[in-house]
Amino acid sequence: MATDQTATRVVVSFPDELSAWGRDQLTTDHFVTYLQRVHEDAAPGDEWEEFLNVGCCGDALTLTLRVEGLDPADATGIGEETTVEFVEREGSVHGGWCVQSADGPVSSTGTQR
Repeated sequence: MATDQTATRVVVSFPDELSAWGRDQLTTDHFVTYLQRVHEDAAPGDEWEEFLNVGCCGDALTLTLRVEGLDPADATGIGEETTVEFVEREGSVHGGWCVQSADGPVSSTGTQR
């Protein structure tokens, strides 16, 4: 039976072909805050089509994020206090700019591949 409980953590997967630049954009505080605000409800298997910032030039970088799980497992809500954890899954990223490729911009943190 589902509850209206807010999750303390939501695990969201992204395609493993996402570049270091894309990973940096995915994990910014403003993007995580955006996810917490626009996705009030979630369940494992939900897929979200999201846009990542590619800067002032290039086409949109849109990718599919997938909800892999919530803590506690019976939670159905996401809120400002919910921690968003990102994990890789096998998959492709399609878009029009080299931001998705190895030739694109390098990671700003130096911690991403």
